Amino acid sequence: MSLVIQIAGSLLVLAGFALAQFRVVDVTSRLYLVVNVVGSGALAVDAVVEAEWGFLLLEGVWSIVSAISLVRVLTGKTVTSTGH
Repeated sequence: MSLVIQIAGSLLVLAGFALAQFRVVDVTSRLYLVVNVVGSGALAVDAVVEAEWGFLLLEGVWSIVSAISLVRVLTGKTVTSTGH
């Protein structure tokens, strides 16, 4: 089951990344943020189960940042880009 979760979570994160790179979605779009929250969240949970602490740090932070950004988008409190 762990392998299925890893592959599904990775595919979600990579799909969001690819769509953003090809300018199909914006990095502040709901779709992009949702696939990142779900994908990285699943990977973070799997990292806890497998005691992969470096992977948990990466995916946990990725999921938290994506979740905060998603909440901002959903509440209309988006931060505008400064080009940096």
